[in-house]
Amino acid sequence: MANFQTINTGRTGVGAAAIDEGLRAHMNKVYGYMSVGMLLTGLVAWAVGNSPEMMQAIFGTPLKWVVIFAPLAVVFAFGAMLNRMSAATAQLVFYAYAALMGLSISSIFAIYTGVSITQTFLVTAIAFAGLSLYGYTTKRNLSAFGSFLMMGLIGLVVASIVNIFLASSALAFAISVIGVLLFAGLTAWDTQKIKATYIEFAQSGDQEWLGKSAIMGALQLYLDFLNLFMFLLQFMGDRR
Repeated sequence: MANFQTINTGRTGVGAAAIDEGLRAHMNKVYGYMSVGMLLTGLVAWAVGNSPEMMQAIFGTPLKWVVIFAPLAVVFAFGAMLNRMSAATAQLVFYAYAALMGLSISSIFAIYTGVSITQTFLVTAIAFAGLSLYGYTTKRNLSAFGSFLMMGLIGLVVASIVNIFLASSALAFAISVIGVLLFAGLTAWDTQKIKATYIEFAQSGDQEWLGKSAIMGALQLYLDFLNLFMFLLQFMGDRR
């Protein structure tokens, strides 16, 4: 991982100050893309979740399985095909994915009260901001936690899929607790990784790659935020 404090600029003549300025612009892009993605997700989820007809058409039929699993398939395909996309195409795919995710989680508006959803969102936003800021500013290298967090994520996905069929309340509670802790750690780790990646490759001058890197970073933080929100909602949400 690149050293955050000392940057070797002798090869290209790009000064550390210029890289710092570019890093700020890069992170602004990352958070900007992420915010637009969250807005799309929220609007789609609200529109569908408050329409009994649409909810019945989707979740009252086998189509619900497509809606539930489609985002997972899309995000893996997106990661695999990113290098072959232009930055503009990657941005459109990310926004389309965010809208699809809104469709997938729209049932929360039929299950939880609007007040509790709003409160949980605000708590998530505050927690996310603090965790991401820590990941951006800390001098501690968090890469050592990466393997542990990714293994935990794989286990969490498998357990969540299994519990769709088991419907165990005890397992659901355990998944929620682990999910909150896991995505709290991933928020800080992903933020530091995005920063380190930019610093490592900033001197290449490849704006197309840096543009796609910002979109991938936005996707990573978007997923951290959304999953943190969903797991917290299971604790804080008041059911209708």
